[in-house]
Amino acid sequence: MDCSRSRPPILVLLLVFLLSVESSWSQQVMPPAPTAAPTPAPAPAPSPESLCNGIFLSYVLEQRERIHPFTSNPADQPYSFRATATVLNHGTADLVAWTLLVPFRHRELLVSVDGGVLANASSSVLPYNTTLDANVTAFSGYPNADLKTPIETANDLSQIQTKISFVGTLFGSPSPAVPLPEFLDLDDPSYICAQLPGFNDSGSVQRCCRPDPNYVPKPVNATGFLERQSGDLTITYDVLQSYGDSYLALVTIENHNPLGRLDNWELSWEWARDEFILSMKGAYPTVVDASGCIFGKQGQYYQNFDFTKVLSCKQKPTISDLSPWRYNDTDLGRIPHCCRNGTLLPPEMDPEQSVSAFQIQVQKMPPDVNRSVLFPPVNWNISGSGLNPNYQCGQPIRVSPAQFPDPSGIDSESLALASWQVVCNITRPKSASPKCCVSFSAFYNDSVVPCKTCACGCSASSRAQTCNVSAPGILLPPESLLVPFDNRTEKALAWAQIKHYNVPSPLPCADNCGLSINWHVLTNYQKGWSARVTLFNWGEDQFADWFMAAKLDKAYPGYEQLYSFNGTKMDDDTIFIVGNPGLNYLNGETNGNSYSDPRVPGKQQSVISFTKKSTPGIEILAGDGYPSKVYFNGEECSMPDMFPTSWAFRSRRPGTFTALGFLLLVASLLFLLQ
Repeated sequence: MDCSRSRPPILVLLLVFLLSVESSWSQQVMPPAPTAAPTPAPAPAPSPESLCNGIFLSYVLEQRERIHPFTSNPADQPYSFRATATVLNHGTADLVAWTLLVPFRHRELLVSVDGGVLANASSSVLPYNTTLDANVTAFSGYPNADLKTPIETANDLSQIQTKISFVGTLFGSPSPAVPLPEFLDLDDPSYICAQLPGFNDSGSVQRCCRPDPNYVPKPVNATGFLERQSGDLTITYDVLQSYGDSYLALVTIENHNPLGRLDNWELSWEWARDEFILSMKGAYPTVVDASGCIFGKQGQYYQNFDFTKVLSCKQKPTISDLSPWRYNDTDLGRIPHCCRNGTLLPPEMDPEQSVSAFQIQVQKMPPDVNRSVLFPPVNWNISGSGLNPNYQCGQPIRVSPAQFPDPSGIDSESLALASWQVVCNITRPKSASPKCCVSFSAFYNDSVVPCKTCACGCSASSRAQTCNVSAPGILLPPESLLVPFDNRTEKALAWAQIKHYNVPSPLPCADNCGLSINWHVLTNYQKGWSARVTLFNWGEDQFADWFMAAKLDKAYPGYEQLYSFNGTKMDDDTIFIVGNPGLNYLNGETNGNSYSDPRVPGKQQSVISFTKKSTPGIEILAGDGYPSKVYFNGEECSMPDMFPTSWAFRSRRPGTFTALGFLLLVASLLFLLQ
């Protein structure tokens, strides 16, 4: 009875065991149920910079917003914008002193630039109008002026890449248009820049610049720095001594242009790393002010610093030269080439007076408080007063250290710790007018061809008056050259009536030139000819050590001598003219005693002689004796549009036909009388 009751549990256990074995066997033998294969994720698109094995350039528009004033003309509607330009070195050679070229084409006004500085702009003061640049706007890196290779830096982006951020205003870009520059380029002839193949992004501009295989590199400087460049005027910034938080620098200005000049020069720059000027020798700030340091971050860092002796804490200081009697001043002078009253003459005129220099003690700020961390100022500008050319300066580039004679007198050279060079060239802005003009006259014509109407510009007030800004000047009697323009009207009208000249109505406006030059063809004979050059100063400024230059395309080889002036032959068919001692000072205008005795200009005059032996075939009566260009103190003057007429020369051929006609008439009468 008990045995029969115990069997069912055994059977149940056996059944459970068999079922578990079968389930395990089925899991091992039966294949798993099929599942759908996952779709592979698409490979990420390659970034544009990864496709470039050279110098990668990009410009990305990040933001654009319509701003006031709202206009009905879409082309004049302003928009604010933010953009970023990138220069990335993915090549195998360092990119030294790079310059990025950006051809803006939407009348962009740059309000701020971070990561770079304007390189070739006619004015580096922000906001900057990019339309002032003829073709493209150039930017240099600061402080990353040189970009190393990814190989030598293990792809450290801080050393191989620079990003320049722009904030500004553009015009005429309604949505969905994306206002981008036309292209990007490097101002480096050793690279060829082209669009990335197979990559197109409508919201940005990319270029890849690769080395030009046909470029012949210049000899490498053994010092590893760039060679010094040439220009009309160069400025060198040489660090002579360096301390933990300050350094001593020598600034040298050199004039290299044979026709360039500066009077009372003023030099300005911009501190980009919060530096300030402690002291100077050989020059001085136009404004002495330490308030910017006391109330700024400089005062917060230098808590116990005596700012009463600081010369300038301005971010953009302006420096002027000292007068000659400061040269022997132990505190302010004793610097070679200093204290010239701001005068820089052409080297052909006086090599010693073509150089100016001064010393400056600069105090630094963190994170540059280290004697090995040195940065030059940026955005240099130099200008003169009076009648001087305009100079446009580039950004400083690192060059080989300057060499100086050892101060101990030993026959040895001492090197600067670091040197930078700024190159400035003479430019004329589009809207600028000449500052001097030229008139022509000759012995074979009674009239003088005057300076052009509005030769040196006409103001809006002149246009509003009853004078014609486009009519050519009226031919004048020679004596009127000594009379101010305001008093010439009666003489001009009387002369026009005598000579039967047409008189425009209203009369032409004045030339508005403070200085004019008359070139008068004086004589013409078989073996030579001569001219008389007269300088008229109608302004109040006086010109010491003046000079002029005349370009004579056809008469240049025949130049013999000047009598009251000194002339020197230069290249390009140009004669360089200066006053002899006693005649090298051109006074300003002086007042007359009455209306009949008007104001008298300052005047200098000399005769210049030429021989025809070296210029066979020259036609003086046809205008070959007049210059094609005239310069005064480096400024190119406005030239007349025509020469004085020689009726004898022009009637030579008509006279021949008249005689022939007379002979034919006599022959006809004799034939009829027969």
